[in-house]
Amino acid sequence: MANKVLHHVLGLFCYVLLIMQKGSAREFKVGGSKGWAIPDNSTSYNQWAESNRFQIGDSLLFVYPSGQDSVLHVNRDAYTNCTTQGEKYTDGHTVFTFNQSGPFYFISGNKENCLKNEKLVTVVLADRSSRTSNATTVSPPSPAPAGMQSPPAGPVDINPTPPPESPRKAGASTISMSFIGSMGAFVASSLILVL
Repeated sequence: MANKVLHHVLGLFCYVLLIMQKGSAREFKVGGSKGWAIPDNSTSYNQWAESNRFQIGDSLLFVYPSGQDSVLHVNRDAYTNCTTQGEKYTDGHTVFTFNQSGPFYFISGNKENCLKNEKLVTVVLADRSSRTSNATTVSPPSPAPAGMQSPPAGPVDINPTPPPESPRKAGASTISMSFIGSMGAFVASSLILVL
């Protein structure tokens, strides 16, 4: 009987360690408590982005007054010129999840706000734990209608949904969680073999 209980406890322990590994993605609220708005100075959003490390699986949360502002995911040229053509997200709570590494450009859908530096560049770090090639299997997007600029190819999941009850916060890095999970699995399997 005690042997059976021990097996269940060890199995549950291994399961919890595996779940902890998957919870390492972070959600970053752009603009902090102020949210997505015209910044106080010309570099505040980009200074904020440079002080954070974004990884594949992380997401940006844009919170802004619905109907008064919006956010667009754009290419570098549209970012530089504040070109606000394209699909605007106006729900007031927009989440962008990073699915690949590289630079990502965001601007306000209100051109005047963009010209006042309500725009952001983030750089997502490469996934060093993955040994897969950098080749992607994403098919190219359909061409935009005449006179419209195509949005960037699908490197981002867009999920304009209501906010979650409480945002996930990861306190440990993926590497340390992988190490702990591996050690836990090793200890658990050793105990099972001994019993």
